[in-house]
Amino acid sequence: MNRTVGLPGVGQNSTTRGSGVLGEEHQAASELAGEAGMRLMELRSRSEPGRPLGKEGDQLSHQLLMERLADRFPADRVRSEEADQSKALGTERGRIWIIDPLDGTREYSEGREDWAVHVALAIDGEPVVGAVALPALDLVLGTGEPPSLSAPAAVPRMVVSRTRPPEFSSFIAQSLGATTIPMGSAGAKIAAVIRGEAEVYVHAGGQYEWDSAAPVAVALASGLHASRLDGSPLRYSQADPWLPDLVVCHPTLTDAVTEALSAFGVSAAG
Repeated sequence: MNRTVGLPGVGQNSTTRGSGVLGEEHQAASELAGEAGMRLMELRSRSEPGRPLGKEGDQLSHQLLMERLADRFPADRVRSEEADQSKALGTERGRIWIIDPLDGTREYSEGREDWAVHVALAIDGEPVVGAVALPALDLVLGTGEPPSLSAPAAVPRMVVSRTRPPEFSSFIAQSLGATTIPMGSAGAKIAAVIRGEAEVYVHAGGQYEWDSAAPVAVALASGLHASRLDGSPLRYSQADPWLPDLVVCHPTLTDAVTEALSAFGVSAAG
């Protein structure tokens, strides 16, 4: 994966939202997400078109990321979508890597571009380091050098699930006067907002920490708004990884999105 955004140079230190210098972690997140993405692209290139690859890709990426993190940060805990979730993580205090080895297995198997690899580090529950690889686009977005905040489009664009859009999507889009863009994985949708290709992503009804930790870390580092539907912070490294709802949007639209959600009667799910 050659073309990157947010991949710091060797030896470069970065500061992240009051959490101290984490240059090695920023660089590792981008490097590992990129490496896993390349391996997934190689697997897809040598497989028959249309063959279901989700399970094989998940395991390939999971094993690579777990091995690399164990080598580089042996004292840190890791939460992966592909790991046994019955193992207690303990308190949210401290450091924990949260990874989604392959976000968007359907899109990956279908040969589409809208899938991702997520690598994040939460410290005391806050997503302070993250990288989202978009391997089919030869792109990595990371917190080391987060993308600059783009000016919003005159007509807001709202990314929605291409297969399971929430029932309130049409209402929110109409309230904002927004056009909708169907897209695959959560990482790809949040990345679209980070890259300035959309202004709004709203989700409710089912996600886990690994679905959002990395893209939310990059979104926050880029100056975007990211929160639960009720405006409360997104917290990670919880005993239960269920984190079903979130809003990521351009800061100029935060109030409008909040008002639209309130008008529809949506609040943060438990």
